[in-house]
Amino acid sequence: QVQLVESGGGLAQPGGALRLSCAGSGFTFGYYALAWFRQAPGKEREGVACITNNYETYYGDAVKGRFTISRDNARNTVYLQMNGLKPEDTAVYYCAADRVKYSFGQATLNEATWNSIDYEYEAWGQGAQVTISP
Repeated sequence: QVQLVESGGGLAQPGGALRLSCAGSGFTFGYYALAWFRQAPGKEREGVACITNNYETYYGDAVKGRFTISRDNARNTVYLQMNGLKPEDTAVYYCAADRVKYSFGQATLNEATWNSIDYEYEAWGQGAQVTISP
């Protein structure tokens, strides 16, 4: 059973930094792509970042240049380093995982699809609240 547990959320000031972690269990971590999404009250889910099993990284436009996604397969953990935080970064942050699949030789999760509303991830974490406020 694929399980994901986020940690590291909390309160930070604008301009500050936080690091989220997501620990996976019940699956072969290295075969999976991992992603971070967020959802603020009254807003749609937004893709934050994704890292594939081959360490390719993709970012949402709102966080490019400020956030960094990384993974440690030995620890079954994916991280989201968030710098230059803004009040609009306030949201519940979710970790998601999906085993990499291929169709006609191309990974089904790629830069064009990772943030698509139609792409179904295999597992989601319970979420971690991030609040950015003076």
